[in-house]
Amino acid sequence: MSGASPDAGPARELVTRYRAAMASGDRPKARAALADDLHFKGPIDEFHRADDYVAALSKLATIVKAIENTKTFASGDEVAVIYDMVTSTPAGTVTIAEWYRVEAGRIVEIRAIFDSRPFAGLFPPRAPESA
Repeated sequence: MSGASPDAGPARELVTRYRAAMASGDRPKARAALADDLHFKGPIDEFHRADDYVAALSKLATIVKAIENTKTFASGDEVAVIYDMVTSTPAGTVTIAEWYRVEAGRIVEIRAIFDSRPFAGLFPPRAPESA
């Protein structure tokens, strides 16, 4: 046995670096981890371009006080992260699960799962993306 964690590997390392870059506010470093045609889907938004996703996260960052990681799981090119997002809004702390898929050294897909009800009314509706 190698002694390495069974869920350690390049995908987990990439997701960990990406999340650290976002947490530190290093948007260019975070963006570099994402495929240009990243597909993000969550209960509030869906994006098909990494730049649109990063722009949305930059707006979200204005209400985030802390990210408290709970657990990370990885298997091959898939990584799942469970964390608490502490906000400065009436939404308070929200537990979020994110699933990442990595291909060719870039994150190509992110799915976020959380109860979006506490966020109702905090953000204006977004116009649909044009194709």
